[in-house]
Amino acid sequence: MINPVKLLKLRSEAAQMQKKLQAKKIVAESRDGRIKLMMNGAQEIESLVIDESLVDDSTQKIINNGLREAYKEYQKKLQKEMVKDVDLDQLKKFLG
Repeated sequence: MINPVKLLKLRSEAAQMQKKLQAKKIVAESRDGRIKLMMNGAQEIESLVIDESLVDDSTQKIINNGLREAYKEYQKKLQKEMVKDVDLDQLKKFLG
């Protein structure tokens, strides 16, 4: 039987950890510095900046939005694949 108090505590701790991860911002850039990617610690894309010598402003917005959408879709698909590999019996034992 799953202990509901333990489960609520784990959920609360997970939510706090998620907030801390989202607050961390990491910026990486290409060797030539013309492309910069900012992500948070939860591995969510915050922004993508492409030097104006490569694309104009409106194209950059389209790329930025498209990249975010594609990455969110990737995360959803990855989560579905990961759920397939979860051993529910082991999870029940862990949650007690």
